[in-house]
Amino acid sequence: MTRDTSAAELYEFIREIRAVDNHTHANTVVSGDTEADALPLEVLGDFPVPVTLKPESPVWLAAYRALYGFSHEELSDAHWPELRDTMREAAEQHGERFPEWVLDRIGTEVMLANRVAMGPGLAPPRFRWVSFVDALMLPLSTRAEAAATPERRKLYPLEASLLRRYLAELRVGELPGMLETYLRTVVLPTLERHKRAGCVAVKFEAALLRSLNFADVPAETARAVYARYVHGGEPSRAEYKALQDFLFREIAREAGRLGMAVHIHSFEGPGAFYEVAGADPLLLEPAFNDPSLRHTSFVLVHGGGVFAAHARAMMWKPNVYVDTSAMALIYTPETLAAILRDWLLQFPERVLFGTDAASFGPDTGWELAAWIGTTQTRTALAMALGGMVRSGEVSRVRAEELATMVMRTNAGSLYGLSLGTQGRARESEVVPGLPSREDPPAWS
Repeated sequence: MTRDTSAAELYEFIREIRAVDNHTHANTVVSGDTEADALPLEVLGDFPVPVTLKPESPVWLAAYRALYGFSHEELSDAHWPELRDTMREAAEQHGERFPEWVLDRIGTEVMLANRVAMGPGLAPPRFRWVSFVDALMLPLSTRAEAAATPERRKLYPLEASLLRRYLAELRVGELPGMLETYLRTVVLPTLERHKRAGCVAVKFEAALLRSLNFADVPAETARAVYARYVHGGEPSRAEYKALQDFLFREIAREAGRLGMAVHIHSFEGPGAFYEVAGADPLLLEPAFNDPSLRHTSFVLVHGGGVFAAHARAMMWKPNVYVDTSAMALIYTPETLAAILRDWLLQFPERVLFGTDAASFGPDTGWELAAWIGTTQTRTALAMALGGMVRSGEVSRVRAEELATMVMRTNAGSLYGLSLGTQGRARESEVVPGLPSREDPPAWS
């Protein structure tokens, strides 16, 4: 390992950018918070996870040190009581402002939280809501859909429960008999309600439930399927797909009209029965090419993962963005740097920073994942831009502009955020929790 001067110097610039995190599942300060995801993965039971996410990964130790001042060289059984006391004391000391304390520690100005509903500690302007809308695509019985895999058998009932919640919030006692009425009295009012509550985007986790191949289905076809089964019976998978495809485009169209972006999960996991091929961003091209959806901004959350080059291909569409979430936690900075360089050489104005910060267990809260994802993305971005400067692809000044766009201003523009005028920490400030100038990352 040799230290690359251009990358190291860029890191010093990037580490002070007050970031906008495009994708997280931040928790409230309420004990036992259960609303951080519409499809919480713990219901799937044990399934393989990358080594980087396992508790023994050194990144967790680094996060404990940065956030909580853990001073030991390793996490042994003897050290856990002390560390747990420190974490509990921090939560108690900051109370409802604990989430904001986390943002200050990691150098983030605004964090988007994908949640069923917001709650104590997650207030604007520091936290912005992204709601879940897959349930609106599933008004009929999902028994046949759920039977496709053991994991979907556990996930589909959660969507049914969320739809019942949305109906209750609208005080709609039962589903209407006609599709047009369902759109008018359930789908649109739910989206409008979320917008009024401060929602800046809506999220489809559809790839956990089905393929991202959303066809352009005639309204009469969808109308017939809905009317046939809304009061009972089991639609075939082909029939249900047609209805879902139609509703996806209706939801995306209305979200765009209301000024909310549409986030779509696109990654190679999670789960032992997850269908990776169904998460390929190329499957979304027919929807992205739909002229009626050109006023909707789409974000490929997690950047397509293994399909990152396919995500970049979709960025030729003027309303398609990508983010670094999940990759920031699972991939090495070197791997993420290569992806970022590819994106930044072609469509830098539509690359967003994200972490996918979430709780991974009682001792690995969302704040630790936020630190890891933020620090590793800053490192990867410095590597990518350093290489671009070294190769003469951009100037040093342009590299700093690109870094600010990725970490901050691209998201600010997309969501219309009123960000602080000071995009970087003052020279006298040291953003707590980030690696110090005396201890920079190693550069390859």
